Amino acid sequence: MKANAYIETTVISYLTAQASRDIVVAAHQQITRDWWDNCRDKFTLFGSQLVLQEAGAGDTEAVKARLDILADVKLLEITEEAIILAERLVQAGAVPPKAATDALHIAVSVVNGMEYLVTWNCKHLANAFMRVKIDSVCRIAAYEPVVICTPEELLEVGNDLD
Repeated sequence: MKANAYIETTVISYLTAQASRDIVVAAHQQITRDWWDNCRDKFTLFGSQLVLQEAGAGDTEAVKARLDILADVKLLEITEEAIILAERLVQAGAVPPKAATDALHIAVSVVNGMEYLVTWNCKHLANAFMRVKIDSVCRIAAYEPVVICTPEELLEVGNDLD
């Protein structure tokens, strides 16, 4: 059985962007392409209207590339339950107020029972210090936390799921 993975917007952006001159960003882009090409079929991929909204902003050509990729991704609803959990994440300081949309990505994935939230946002999401707080708020609210990780962390797992 495939694992469920919520794909946050940064993954789609890294996948479709022109190669960066920044060596770290370029490496992340290549890892994302490797994961997408070699491992994504091991997961059932999900997004949300929030991912579509974020991917739909900016340069017309870039928007088209991102939305084309998202065409095959199943969409999860942004429910009242998810909005309440997102607010709790912000109120508890697990996610800063300026990153409320990141809290909503977490909440949508948690409320829908996703196993993974895949992101390159290492400031507010895939960050060990933030994850401890996020997991705590989710458990206090009676939810099982989602595993927040980068595509790199799923490369090896993806290869082992055969």
